[in-house]
Amino acid sequence: MRDSCLSGLRVIDASRVLAGPYCAQMLGDMGAEVIKIESPEGDETRSFGPTVTEGGAAYFQALNRNKRGIVLDLGQPEAREVFWQLLANADVLIENFKASTLRSWGIEEPAQITQRFPHLVHARITGFGDDGPLGGAPGYDAAVQAISGLMSVNGEPMGGPLRMGVPIVDLTTGMQSTIAVLSALHERARSGRGQMCDLALYDCAIGIAHPYLPNYLWSGKEPTRTGNGHANIAPYDAFDTATCPIYIAVGNDRQFATLCAQLDHPALASDERFRRNVDRIARRAELKAELDALLRRRNGRELASQLQLAGVPAAPILGIAEAVRDAQTRHRDMVIDRDDYHGSGFPIKFSRTPAQLRLRPPRHGEHTREVLQQAGFEPSRIESLGKSGALGSSG
Repeated sequence: MRDSCLSGLRVIDASRVLAGPYCAQMLGDMGAEVIKIESPEGDETRSFGPTVTEGGAAYFQALNRNKRGIVLDLGQPEAREVFWQLLANADVLIENFKASTLRSWGIEEPAQITQRFPHLVHARITGFGDDGPLGGAPGYDAAVQAISGLMSVNGEPMGGPLRMGVPIVDLTTGMQSTIAVLSALHERARSGRGQMCDLALYDCAIGIAHPYLPNYLWSGKEPTRTGNGHANIAPYDAFDTATCPIYIAVGNDRQFATLCAQLDHPALASDERFRRNVDRIARRAELKAELDALLRRRNGRELASQLQLAGVPAAPILGIAEAVRDAQTRHRDMVIDRDDYHGSGFPIKFSRTPAQLRLRPPRHGEHTREVLQQAGFEPSRIESLGKSGALGSSG
């Protein structure tokens, strides 16, 4: 195996479900050694859908590659001692424990963890943070989409608020957590000190409410749903054609003129109703009617390709299966089909130290003894931990 960007970095992933595991997987993809700690019951995402391998559901498989897995029953003092010993030799901790759980361990404030381990970068992921009116409240992606306003701007204009199909808040929080960890590690290289990174799903959701939140802050007007349309740009919408729906994303007046020319109706670009983007936004319904009339007889795929070549962002609207089979997906290695692992590829392409699939997602507790041995635990100590139940059934 070639060295990767984060080779030599040791990460303890004590998180579960999505945001934390996704962050840890990203670090693992870039070469970090990641140890995933699960309870005796296991990460619940192992059962999110039908089992596809011995390790569980596709949902779990998608979030836990490039990790070794161990089981610790952290409700037991002996298991917590193992946990603290693992942290003593780790660079990063990722967790989403309840504050009440930490208090039951004698940790009154999460920041006490980096006080105990000054070198540690600690990514703490919660729903709403540990303070404030909603501090400590549970937060799952859909509920945070609802309370943050994201659902209110998603959906058709005449319909109701709609949950986004992908868990955008969890995924964004996972990405923000990765940025936080790497930033804190960079600062540690100067100061020699770790720190806690406080990440809340709610904060990350508010942070991506673009452009609706800034629009409201500057105008004072409550945003409304625009369906497939864009709140600030037109035409930026889905259109039906004779063969398939396509999306046309015009970002400026030049692209609009090119679109009109490619549709053999160049005069539309100089029409006073549509000449500038602000004009097109004000008359988006009229503009859509004009474009619908020009598009309904065209071959969607051929037109999308024609527009792309002319410099107008456009694409056929594909299903997941079509996207997986698409030549561009395969060319960019964005699907991994290797032995007993199937998943998305690595979005970041490094020129010298590429991301790699080094480990398939672990079976529950698969590496418990191996990890403890490498951490310096004597065989007799591991045996004792196993008999006490501190390692669950993996002991």
